[in-house]
Amino acid sequence: MADDAVSELCATLFSSFPRKDQRQRGEQYLRGLLTTEGRKTARNIAAHLGSPATEQTLHHFIADSTWNWQPLRAALAAHLERKTAVQAWVVRQMSIPKTGEHSVGVDQGFAPHLRQTFRGQHAFGVWLASQELSAPVDWRLVLPDQWVRDHRLRDRAGVPAEAWAESPEECAVAVALEAARRWGPRRPVLIDLRDGDLSAAVAPLAAAGVPFLLRISGTQRLSVADRAMPGFRGGPLPAQRILQLVRGVRRPVPWQDTASGLAPRTSLAAMVPVALSDPSGATRGLSLLGEWGDPSRPPSALWLTGMTQPGPGPLLRLTKLTRRVDADFVSVGEETGLRDYVGRSFRGWHRHMTLASAAHAAVVLSGGGYEGGSEDGSGEGYGGGEGYGSGKGYGGGYHGDSERGRPSELASA
Repeated sequence: MADDAVSELCATLFSSFPRKDQRQRGEQYLRGLLTTEGRKTARNIAAHLGSPATEQTLHHFIADSTWNWQPLRAALAAHLERKTAVQAWVVRQMSIPKTGEHSVGVDQGFAPHLRQTFRGQHAFGVWLASQELSAPVDWRLVLPDQWVRDHRLRDRAGVPAEAWAESPEECAVAVALEAARRWGPRRPVLIDLRDGDLSAAVAPLAAAGVPFLLRISGTQRLSVADRAMPGFRGGPLPAQRILQLVRGVRRPVPWQDTASGLAPRTSLAAMVPVALSDPSGATRGLSLLGEWGDPSRPPSALWLTGMTQPGPGPLLRLTKLTRRVDADFVSVGEETGLRDYVGRSFRGWHRHMTLASAAHAAVVLSGGGYEGGSEDGSGEGYGGGEGYGSGKGYGGGYHGDSERGRPSELASA
């Protein structure tokens, strides 16, 4: 990795720290995330640095210090905007397995995106994405109801008073809105909501003026809003049925597959004006975008958007940025410690995630990380499966066990 890129990033991020020792600790922790083998904990980073006594200092810097992570996240986003042609913000789910019960936000229940019972933390990250690279810049932790109602749990983990219980889809939308409020320019937001409340997501995004592409399930009921289109008088219909009615207007869309070394692919796409069944009319003016990887089969992906321009081709290519994010998460994010924090506090988790995101950015900006997959037809397009992005759920793209953790390394907190 180019040391110049790391040094520039450190100077950019830590210049807001008023004290020299904080700037030193920040760079120490960031470089430790980049060079330590195995799990990126304060203990392992200190051991890698050859100074076990440093563990307590690093732990304090993350868990108990006073520095605010928000300015660093804003600086990281601005740095990435300068370094790459950011095309969209991708909101991606991340699950963090935990065997204990003390880490903030830990809960046990059925996780729709994993299709299994899961114990651990759930978080959503905002990833700035271009065709060449992607990196997370903001995070929000799902807080189950007991972590808000139980004052003992709140106090122990330092959960701030303004935090409230959220469903996964509420958390996903909230982190996107927060990014839009704090940073500019606003980019299209991509969120997988195949298991979520679509109306509850569309209304606040539209009200905030945030352009969006929301992946939806084929069973989501919508109404055709163009009287010239088939199904206009059919009332609310499943989205997949609407797209089947307009198969005749599909057009080929070429795209480059970032999950397979920018291999050329082609899908069929069609876009239909639709409306949600919302008496207020706040969620009208929408379009349903459908993609077919195999023209003889049902649509492989369905997206709801408030953007009518620049048309189905460019919008479909935007959706492929989810594959860039999934690839970078597996090849880079896992290795820079995005799921490795073993502390228990709310603030400690956010500080670690901020620096792990910076470490991820350092790798991808240096040209490291994902080098492209196989050319065996695993990407979407004629004759191919869905590959990355095929896993259902809020984040999509779950690749084998990559979201289930390495069982031997699950945190006990």
